[in-house]
Amino acid sequence: MALRATIYKADLHVADTDRHYYGSHSLTIARHPSETDERMMVRLLAFALHAQDGLAFTKGLSDTDEPDVWLKDLTGAIDLWVEVGQPDERRILKACGRAGQVVVYCYGGHASKVWWDGVRGRLERARNLRVVYLPDGQTRQLSELAERTMDVHVNVQDAAAFVSADQGSVTVEPEIWR
Repeated sequence: MALRATIYKADLHVADTDRHYYGSHSLTIARHPSETDERMMVRLLAFALHAQDGLAFTKGLSDTDEPDVWLKDLTGAIDLWVEVGQPDERRILKACGRAGQVVVYCYGGHASKVWWDGVRGRLERARNLRVVYLPDGQTRQLSELAERTMDVHVNVQDAAAFVSADQGSVTVEPEIWR
């Protein structure tokens, strides 16, 4: 019997002074059986960093033709494609052809550096690509905030995200690699 996704509920409250966005979102997050708490919370953070009306989680790991998070316009065209982890460069280039903007949030310490060094040259032609590294210790602390029902507050200022929940808080300072 196949394992089913674990459902998490999150009330996400975003105060992003960099983008002048302030809003709340009631989210249902399906955590794939092979997904860790760390990856799920990075997906939630990626959502918060791009929060706006219409932004949505996709089938993600369950569907290879969809990103982790996306924003579509009213015609169905993809404005924003957000990947989490270390995707294959062919997948990134395909996304760059399908979406107005592609953002990859990589994490995992040294493995991310090795991944980026390996794909950087092949992604030079992708003009609508942004790659953001989330430091390893910070994403591990972020994973400790995961609970089946969460009330998460994300305050973004000067590109740093202060994430707080009932279990504690963590500041995530993304590094822009591209």
